[in-house]
Amino acid sequence: MSETKRRVLYVDDDEGLRSLVRRALERRGYAVTLAATGEEGLAVLEAGEIDLIALDHYMPGQGGFETLLQVRQQPDPPPIVYVTGSDESRVAVSALKAGASDYVVKTIGEEFFDLLDTALIQAWDQAELRRRHAQAEADLVTSNTRLETLLREVNHRVANSLQLVSAFVQMQASAVEGDARAALKDTQRRIEAIIQVHRRLYSSGDVESVDMREYLDALVRELQDTLSSAASPRRLSLIADAVRLETDKAVSVGVIVNELVTNACKYAYKRGEAGEVRIRLADAGEGLTLTVEDDGGGIADGAAAKGTGLGGRLIKAMASSLNSEVLYDPSHPGVRASLRLPVS
Repeated sequence: MSETKRRVLYVDDDEGLRSLVRRALERRGYAVTLAATGEEGLAVLEAGEIDLIALDHYMPGQGGFETLLQVRQQPDPPPIVYVTGSDESRVAVSALKAGASDYVVKTIGEEFFDLLDTALIQAWDQAELRRRHAQAEADLVTSNTRLETLLREVNHRVANSLQLVSAFVQMQASAVEGDARAALKDTQRRIEAIIQVHRRLYSSGDVESVDMREYLDALVRELQDTLSSAASPRRLSLIADAVRLETDKAVSVGVIVNELVTNACKYAYKRGEAGEVRIRLADAGEGLTLTVEDDGGGIADGAAAKGTGLGGRLIKAMASSLNSEVLYDPSHPGVRASLRLPVS
């Protein structure tokens, strides 16, 4: 036993046995409180400061089983050792099913006190193990909550920092002309594709993966606003299945969509000509398929897809990070680029 005495409530209508149990348990290091009835035992329990209960089955008035049920209804009830007669195994089983930690068969002599002591120790140890397990789970939940909060804050700060970088690029673009301005605008759109991922992460309940439907919808609307004009109207349409991707994969997909859509809006249609660009992310069961297509002039036989060298390198690098590659469909009248994302 520990230096702090465990406080036992022994409930039994047999006055002589109550006295014997008190002396026996006190010799074994317990602090013992006695009760003659179930009602009296419940009153002692409500007063607090009881660690363990030993409860006799047969008592006048409220019996042991009814008392057991009422104790179990208490918030954080102490462990209960049920005391039965020698031929009452059925009663003991019912008590265990109702929430008793253990049971002891009542006999005459020191053996009963030894068995009761052992049952009380085991009941205490089991309860302590459950308390520690519950505390560990609570600590884990608290730790995970703190971590998720930290990750949201990190993603928020990353998004804000990238937004600041985007603003710097925009300021620089306004100070130059021609190809330099176009290149800086392309860079700004690439930054925005990454910003959208971090916005999704800090504003959603999941800080480890991105809802691709929401992400691509926001990204496509951003591209629509920047790439379509009254002089060269572009309509961007998106169909995306409800899927989630890990953060790094979402970034790669976003950059690829940005490059393919930008190329389509710039090169598929003649200046002043209206045109549509369609984006589709489909869950094929064994993987995802990303498709970006237009109805423009297409790619001449043997020619490479139009676009800047940097854009092409970015597409290839992002596809490689996804263990895939972007393929172009030669049978499509315009340009159809597709990418298959294998299952992890």
